Amino acid sequence: MRDLPAYGAGVTVTRPRPVPRDLYAVAAAVLLVTAAVLVGRYVYTYDDLIVGWPPLLGRWDPHLGPGTPAAVVVAAAVVAYGPAVAARLPWRALLPAAWGTALAWTWSLALIDGWERGVAGRLTTSQEYLSVIDRWHDIPATLRDFNGHILLHSADNWPAHVAGHPPGATLTYVLLDRIGLGGGGWAGALTITVGATAGVAVLVAVRALAAERLARRAAPFLVLAPAAVWMGTSADGYFAAVAAWAVALLALAVTGRRLWWAAGSGLLFGLTCYLSYGLTLFAVLAAAVLLLGRRGVRARPVLFLPLLAGAAVVPVAFTAAGFDWWEAYHLLVERYYEGAAGVRPYAYWVWANLACTVLITGLATVAGLRRAGGVLVRRRTEGVRTDGARAEDIRLAFLVAAALLALLAADLSGMSKAETERIWLPFALWLLAACAFLTRPRGWLAAQAVLALLLNHLVATGW
Repeated sequence: MRDLPAYGAGVTVTRPRPVPRDLYAVAAAVLLVTAAVLVGRYVYTYDDLIVGWPPLLGRWDPHLGPGTPAAVVVAAAVVAYGPAVAARLPWRALLPAAWGTALAWTWSLALIDGWERGVAGRLTTSQEYLSVIDRWHDIPATLRDFNGHILLHSADNWPAHVAGHPPGATLTYVLLDRIGLGGGGWAGALTITVGATAGVAVLVAVRALAAERLARRAAPFLVLAPAAVWMGTSADGYFAAVAAWAVALLALAVTGRRLWWAAGSGLLFGLTCYLSYGLTLFAVLAAAVLLLGRRGVRARPVLFLPLLAGAAVVPVAFTAAGFDWWEAYHLLVERYYEGAAGVRPYAYWVWANLACTVLITGLATVAGLRRAGGVLVRRRTEGVRTDGARAEDIRLAFLVAAALLALLAADLSGMSKAETERIWLPFALWLLAACAFLTRPRGWLAAQAVLALLLNHLVATGW
């Protein structure tokens, strides 16, 4: 008997291409957001969650606006040319270019809602900072008496956003008013202008701590972030910029630059803590920077002197003026649970908050985080390599992981139930740096742009 040919011999078998792991991560993120929407709408009621379009604070409102054409043009330009320009532009030109493009993107998105609703009226509502400007005629006296108006049952209690933050937040807009730039238009313009620098700060830190090539790859994603929907105009965008520059200046200080960078970093870290209680979690990123720059720290331990001296300036000034930060924080916790937080269920928001994070960082960031996690896992299983590019990737992945850890700590604390699409902007911007690990950036950038445009045109965001 002759041997029969093996089954399939001579036949070319085409194996199905494996599904990229990035797509699995993206699919999981889409399911998370879908679950948050469906559970929020059909399991809970508005009286349970106190948001109009769960998991976002807003309402369904399809609309166009004067910013629509500009937003589409900016998005198309960044998708088409952003990666190439970021790769070739001289570094000193790249930073102002990134800032300018981020400004154009944020302004155009804000103006989709029109000037009044999108910019000038954002910070003037009854719960916002500008609603109390007239109560700050005597700044030292107001600071001394600030804690007496935090609780809901106190006389002339502060509006939600004023009570929910240290007075540094409100004082920013009071001082803006004092120099003759009063009103919602100027406040909105300042907030957008400063907030748009946050991405530039992230680029500076990534270049100092990891590599310029990674900063260049991340640049288009930081410019075209879906988070810009809430950066214009939310005071949390301004907070994000202050915190980001505190980290960036610390990164410059520990990598051999002048010690004055450490003093500037400390000053901004101190200010950050007096803008938002939750941003004390940026100590996690500061620790990550010190660890990544430990060689510079060991070589120049004296940098702790200007760092700590700078960090003391704002706390000492506010304490001398009569404001007690710790007392205010404990009163805020009580006020928090007197209000919506006492109703909003932790069991929903502890995971729905993460769905909000997907919406503000985009699916590209989900894929980038998966790749960053892969870099750290391989580092642990394979050991430290001497390859320079490999070490740079590990450093960036570690920095991103620190930001993610801070965000998860905020989530588990229960002090961030809803509205995290704006509250977590300072953390979200650092997650976007993980997009430096992505290949085929134009496709991912297009996905980011489409998400931002859909959100801004379909949902009327508010806070």
